[in-house]
Amino acid sequence: MPIKLKIGLRHPDPVVETSSLSSVTPPDVWYQTSISEETIDSGWLSALQLEAITYAAQQHETFLPNGDRAGFLIGDGAGVGKGRTIAGIIYENYLLGRKRAVWFSVSNDLKYDAERDLRDIGAKNILVHSLNKISSKHNGSVKKGVIFATYSSLIGESQSGGKYKTRLKQLLHWCGEDFDGVIVFDECHKAKNLCPVGSSKPTKTGLAVLELQNKLPKARVVYASATGASEPRNMAYMNRLGIWGEGTPFREFSDFIQAVERRGVGAMEIVAMDMKLRGMYIARQLSFSGVTFKIDEVLLSQEYVKMYNKSVKLWVSARERFQQAADLIDAEQRMKKSMWGQFWSAHQRFFKYLCIASKVKRVVQLAREEIKNGKCVVIGLQSTGEARTLEALEEGGGELNDFVSTAKGVFQSLIEKHFPAPDRKKLFSLLGIDLTAQSNNNSPRDSPCKENKIKKRKGNDAVERAQQMKKELLDKLEKLAEDLPPNTLDELIDELGGPENVAEMTGRKGRVVSNDDGSISYESRSELDVPVEILNITEKQRFMDGDKNIAIISEAASSGISLQADRRAKNQRRRVHMTLELPWSADRAIQQFGRTHRSNQVTAPEYVFLISELAGEQRFASIVAKRLESLGALTHGDRRATETRDLSRFNFDNKVTILFLFLFLSYDLTSFSFLDVRQGLIGVGLINVEDRSGILTLDKDYNNIGKFLNRILGMEVHQQNALFQYFSDTLNAVIQNAKKNGRYDMGILDLGSGDEKVRKADVKKFLTPGYSTSGHVELYTISVERGMSWDEATKIWAEQTGPDDGFYLSLQVRLFCLLDFVQRRFWGLFLIYRPNTGKQLKLETCADLKKKYKKVTVPSEDALPHWLEQYNSSADTCTHAYWRGNCKKAGLGLVCEVGLRCRTYYVLCGSVLSVWTKVEGVLASVSGTNVKMQIVRLRTEDGQRIVGRFDHSCKLCVAPREPPVDVRPVSAAGSAAAADLAAAPPPEHHQPQQRIRGQATGVDFGV
Repeated sequence: MPIKLKIGLRHPDPVVETSSLSSVTPPDVWYQTSISEETIDSGWLSALQLEAITYAAQQHETFLPNGDRAGFLIGDGAGVGKGRTIAGIIYENYLLGRKRAVWFSVSNDLKYDAERDLRDIGAKNILVHSLNKISSKHNGSVKKGVIFATYSSLIGESQSGGKYKTRLKQLLHWCGEDFDGVIVFDECHKAKNLCPVGSSKPTKTGLAVLELQNKLPKARVVYASATGASEPRNMAYMNRLGIWGEGTPFREFSDFIQAVERRGVGAMEIVAMDMKLRGMYIARQLSFSGVTFKIDEVLLSQEYVKMYNKSVKLWVSARERFQQAADLIDAEQRMKKSMWGQFWSAHQRFFKYLCIASKVKRVVQLAREEIKNGKCVVIGLQSTGEARTLEALEEGGGELNDFVSTAKGVFQSLIEKHFPAPDRKKLFSLLGIDLTAQSNNNSPRDSPCKENKIKKRKGNDAVERAQQMKKELLDKLEKLAEDLPPNTLDELIDELGGPENVAEMTGRKGRVVSNDDGSISYESRSELDVPVEILNITEKQRFMDGDKNIAIISEAASSGISLQADRRAKNQRRRVHMTLELPWSADRAIQQFGRTHRSNQVTAPEYVFLISELAGEQRFASIVAKRLESLGALTHGDRRATETRDLSRFNFDNKVTILFLFLFLSYDLTSFSFLDVRQGLIGVGLINVEDRSGILTLDKDYNNIGKFLNRILGMEVHQQNALFQYFSDTLNAVIQNAKKNGRYDMGILDLGSGDEKVRKADVKKFLTPGYSTSGHVELYTISVERGMSWDEATKIWAEQTGPDDGFYLSLQVRLFCLLDFVQRRFWGLFLIYRPNTGKQLKLETCADLKKKYKKVTVPSEDALPHWLEQYNSSADTCTHAYWRGNCKKAGLGLVCEVGLRCRTYYVLCGSVLSVWTKVEGVLASVSGTNVKMQIVRLRTEDGQRIVGRFDHSCKLCVAPREPPVDVRPVSAAGSAAAADLAAAPPPEHHQPQQRIRGQATGVDFGV
């Protein structure tokens, strides 16, 4: 139940909030809703949905410094009930006299869901009109209600003229200049890429969404999406949140992006927490209780491996031919760049289709088993292969002999359209040149000189040779085509009983089917009594009614559609959601997974991720794992919220990996003992061979981990598996080492969850400027005890039985350590405890330890006094001063904490985003530009949880006799710095109100 709102009934299903967000308390509620008591008491809107409606309305009552009305972001996970929440916001404003609203979403089909949501909450008198059904003539006839539009219609332009050139202008005219109604950007991740990376241009959708907001400054804007933005860069269109711009620490969106991306995943988590603290953001998700996740690794048959290896050889040959033909015709650089772009794009798609094909038999087997077990199956795909099917249909004159191979179509299309072998007849035909006339009209007087004739003959020979290469490649493809797999979607439907048994929810218009007589034909998906526009909705209803127990969904049906075991549906069998093809982005993955896990369900779904034995296919799992990690950080305030459980181990896309990849490939260039792997890397263009010298060099894009994992798909099965196994094993060791050395971005770091004892020594609270309510930052002084007392040491020792366990004395200096033998995990390795620093990260072998230490026979006599001496002195004396009698840092008036058992940290909590730039500026001036601010989550001894950011260096750079840190209170105008680490008199402060709520440990928390 909500913390601050006391109305409404409990949500029908368990809803949780991540530990990071749950540690932040939202603002107080002062807004009174106008929604009827019947709607509230009947539970048509749950307490959680009313909380979002109330905070959105409350936020809409405030204005940004630039005069625009503040917006609200609903980040609730898929299935929580965003549709009803949005309907509730529209209903609330309708009751207050704002009768017009605009609702954007991704599909026209979702208009019916919008009507249902309004009807379900008692607002059936609010009509929903489709923008694409309203002509310019009838624009004025729609006086009130909701205009429902897709993002694609927003950027649509009129081809026939008319009153409005674009739908955007038509919409702006309908709203009017002083429009103060609701504009909802549902599934707002579709407006991403407004601020793209590199030289690419912003998307039209992103620009249109931004223009609409700029033209209607008084509109009440609501952003809603389970995915929000997979990268902070994709938040550019959310200018109504007031995080950047006038009156904020970030003048431009680019300044905000630089600050956040520089600090990694942890900074993205702080952004989400700060937005909730200010009352502009809410994000809950359905509990995963009862949901099962499983990765099913599919074994490859011998026939499949042979076919795959033949395909690899074909592509290696094609790469050589492309290069030779381009050199023969002396292709210019621009043409080569375009050609290779098309080549590698087709290369990736071809092997992706082969990867998917390897799993079809296993999916069919699993689906049949689950149906027998009384469950129903949902299979997720991304692509349908319709374009290639239509091409094959055209080539065959409208007839087909067999299922169309999508993989074959990709290769064939590449050769026919992009192979550098110009067809002279077509070329001259286009230019209007008559070859026969030219040859007949040549006279001795105007014939070209001998040199030109030779050049022309060489050019003709080159073109003919290139055309011959093209023909050879197409001939090789025809030989291989017999073994290539058919279109996955058509094969799946056929194997699972045909269209009569499978509900297909995709964007394609037709399909290939096998007839009773064994023949193959192409048929339209449309039915006599069902228009194509509502075909997917009809198929969905058949699945929900139990007429069909298998559903196949593509991206076209991924957003908004509900396929869960709904209490209101006839088909209440448990859903088994199989992901045959991992989506290209996490946005799509989250949308697709949320189709079967939603509110009001009888049972939670089972998720099965099918990944083949092909090592290179883990590239696709890597993309999704990385995106989900950062997606969880921004959408739910904790990157672990959607860490994809088992999929997290497939995340190979990070900075440590990129650095390692360079060293890995450089080593491989000269040192790989298996030369066929090196040859395979040459075949996929990761290693280049100089024409004359034969010297091996790395590809210019060698440090692109995505490219590396994409390309190795084009190596033979045994090559890519051996290479990938070696790569991932070595990488794991590198990452572990980076974590030990503190060079790995772990997002939020937990302190106090292990052996450390965290105590809160002091807290100071300061106001920060804000456009709605003044926020605050809190500076906690935290003491972390990491040492081990004698009583704790003897207690651990008493539990050990190994002959080598016990207390040891250093051979060089009187340093005692207790050795704990960890036999279960690390055979032959010892875990070390020291009196001043407690448990050590590094494990050591018995042989190495005995070179440096000797075992004490009577601990109470030989070990006790030395252990106590070092334990007590390490409270305030560093290792240097303890052993040498002096410390260089202490001599310079600085604090040295090397070897101290008690360390002090300064943690900044609360509305950190409002003072971000000032804190970074101060720390940079004190500690240099390479300062690293770590985002931490602390759990104190009394159970309090504190989430914020600290800097290791700040405690090392302040004179010990001066106050360690001074944060001045910030005025409402924000003129003073929020944090000032210079040694200055401390401010007068009083005991602040405690705002940290004690909670249990874990990721999911009940709301």
